[in-house]
Amino acid sequence: RGLVLGAGMTAAADDASAVFYNPAGITQLKGIQTMIGATFINPNLNIVTDGTPTGDQETGMKSYWHTIPHAYYTQQLNDRFWLGLGLFSRFGLETAFSENWPGRYNSYHGHVQSIEINPNVAYKINDRLSVAGGLNITYFNFNHYQKKIPAAAINPGFAGQPDLDASLEADSYGWGLNLAVHYKPVDWFSAGISYRSRGSQHLEGDADFTKPSTIAPLIPTLFNDTGVNGNVRLPDMVFAGVKFIPLSSLKTLSVGGGVYWTNWSTYDQLVIRYDDAITPGNNETKSNKNWKDTFRYMIGVEWNAYPWMDVRFGYAYDESPVPDNHIDYLLPDSDRHQFAFGLGFHQGPWTCDVTYMYLMFVGRDIQARAADGIYNGEVKDGYAHLIGLSLGYKF
Repeated sequence: RGLVLGAGMTAAADDASAVFYNPAGITQLKGIQTMIGATFINPNLNIVTDGTPTGDQETGMKSYWHTIPHAYYTQQLNDRFWLGLGLFSRFGLETAFSENWPGRYNSYHGHVQSIEINPNVAYKINDRLSVAGGLNITYFNFNHYQKKIPAAAINPGFAGQPDLDASLEADSYGWGLNLAVHYKPVDWFSAGISYRSRGSQHLEGDADFTKPSTIAPLIPTLFNDTGVNGNVRLPDMVFAGVKFIPLSSLKTLSVGGGVYWTNWSTYDQLVIRYDDAITPGNNETKSNKNWKDTFRYMIGVEWNAYPWMDVRFGYAYDESPVPDNHIDYLLPDSDRHQFAFGLGFHQGPWTCDVTYMYLMFVGRDIQARAADGIYNGEVKDGYAHLIGLSLGYKF
């Protein structure tokens, strides 16, 4: 449902998924309510690389389906207090290209996953105003970061030899806080705001290097497997939205919308420290990111067409945090248009929500950074299919 209604769910907050969008809204839910489901994501895009040793090329990203789960539980304790528990993911990516594509010296495979457990307590101040607070416990998994290292960069005499392969895996746990307010002064209007704090992650893992057999005996002290560690700061976020019934003669139709703000400027660089130097004096690699804060603007419409079915439409414009001078192939990101359609079914204590979203990337140019393995080119023909499914039950 939230894939369609977006920030409007921060104001509606009238099902168990409010634990994510605005936990203060769970004071509207009677008894015990549950929800479980997943979003299935299939991203696709092409990267143009100009002036490569083999000429200008256009390379398509490998196509995968990714499964992002969610689960929610709410319980009314009395007339004032409610408990909520959520499991969901806010951060993740996967980009995969051929191991031999021109951009392989920057990245040919990246896979990042996160999962959060979020317990909340909500308090109903009066019939119009509720507040909530909770704890975010986040598991962050930098599951794969793979790239190639040209043999000639180690020694010009190795020109023509196969590339070295570098692979990084690391993970960590972190925590943060969340606060929320829900306000419904009249039956036809509600508003909400929800804040999730930033969280620091201290990653620990391993770096593995595969050296071509033809040159491995010549570099016994270089690029050996070693432990790694590094720090990543996940951004704080603000969700803000409103929902209203525009026509008194059609109370089954509601409109909602608002914004998400993400403090991506906390991600200014990525530093990987090696337990053992991979080359003499080289105990770390550092890449500047200098991401910028972003907004996602959303509007959604929900119509209770029948007592047993809701129809929903939504649109969002999502800004990319990646600046022009730091875009890379690990995340060749751009601004996005999001178009969504969904249906909600309800029968007795059961609910079922189904959504399809088409996400369209805005094309953007890429400027060469030879030191980072980046060529002049562009991001083009980017899109993604998202299918969401949730099942709910009210006890």
